[in-house]
Amino acid sequence: MKYDNAIPIYLQVIRVIERDIVTGRLAPGDKLPSARDLALVHGINPNTAARVYRELEQSGVCFTRRGLGTFVTEDEGRIRALHEEMADDIVSRFVSEIMEIGMTREETISLLEKRIESCSKAEN
Repeated sequence: MKYDNAIPIYLQVIRVIERDIVTGRLAPGDKLPSARDLALVHGINPNTAARVYRELEQSGVCFTRRGLGTFVTEDEGRIRALHEEMADDIVSRFVSEIMEIGMTREETISLLEKRIESCSKAEN
């Protein structure tokens, strides 16, 4: 994984795991790799991997069973909320940047419609 120096590594790894959860690559109740394995997979320090899991647990995205490991939350409502939070963050950044370059609401909507149409065609 290539990291952005402007964003702490642990936050970038959290985003990867959260994205895997909201896209269904990780299902509710799935066991996550140990902190040591997570560190190896992402090329990060084991302490950073442990922090990733602490942060995910504090936000309710995962839970730990002593002696068994760390698992994706089984709370579908929390996963839906995470999905909405991630989407809102993406849209907020997009809107801020699009406004910075002076695009109007109408131009933005037109651009989005064209992009959605072209992505829909590419999927088929």
